[in-house]
Formats: sequence, C-alpha cells, structure tokens
Amino acid sequence: MDTYINGRTGALCAAILLLMSAAQATTPIAYPAKGQSAQQQHADESACYSWAKSNTGIDPKQVASTPPPPSGPAVGGGQRVQGAARGAAGGAVIGAITGDAGRGAAVGATAGTMVGGARARQDRRAQQANAQQQQQGAIDTFNRAFAACMQGRGYTVQ
Repeated sequence: MDTYINGRTGALCAAILLLMSAAQATTPIAYPAKGQSAQQQHADESACYSWAKSNTGIDPKQVASTPPPPSGPAVGGGQRVQGAARGAAGGAVIGAITGDAGRGAAVGATAGTMVGGARARQDRRAQQANAQQQQQGAIDTFNRAFAACMQGRGYTVQ
C-alpha cells in the first residue's frame, strides 16, 4: 500500500534511487596481475575510463546524477480528475435508479478519484523502475568496456 505523508514520500523514494544509482556507478575493481605500480594502475584506470566513455558514449558520473522521473501530488492529477468524472457519471446513473442522482454522483466521484490516484501511483512506480533499469543497463555497458580495456593492459578485473 502506498502511503503519502506531506509530499515527502516521493522525495524520499527519489533520494533512495539517486543513492542506489550512485552506488551502482562504481567501476569494476582491477588487480595489477603483471606487477604494475600504483601510479601505472592509476594512469591505466584513467585512460580506460576515458576510452570506455568515448567508445560507449556513457559517462557513469552523469548517469548517476540524472534525476529520477518527477513524483508527488501534482503528478497523476489528470488520472484523478478522469477517475472522478467517470465515477460521477456512473454514480449519477446508479443514483438516478435509486432516486438520488446527486448523491450517487458524489459517491462515484469520490471512488473515481481514489481509483485514479491509485493508477497514477502505479504508473509513477513503473516509470521509476524503468528509469532505474535504463541507468543500470548504461552503467553495465560502460563497465564492460572499462573491464575490457583494463584486461588488455594486463589487469585481472572483477
């Protein structure tokens, strides 16, 4: 069940996603298998980072800083309004049958607003999951290129 507390739930989710993507933006670990010095390893890592970035078009630092999709009470307002309109229309029909179309429309509008809000939250979660999958895919592509470069320079990469 999705809980809304003073607009902070969406911001908290966004912050968690940003921290997760920043943690995922780390490059693979390279071990100097041929006795390379620390200075040589640093130079090789820098060169391979640049090479992987130019060959994949992906910069993990930029991917990690990409903001998540917007969230909060303003997002999905159209779905709430549409739900309210559909609910009011249906409620008015049912209310007319029972003799009070106005009350039926009000009850239907309330129920429709709740259904529209649930749809909006579900759509927002799906957008956030899709954005996270795209970020992870981009970082994985970069990491494979970085690892290939480092292995070509004589490092064991994990």
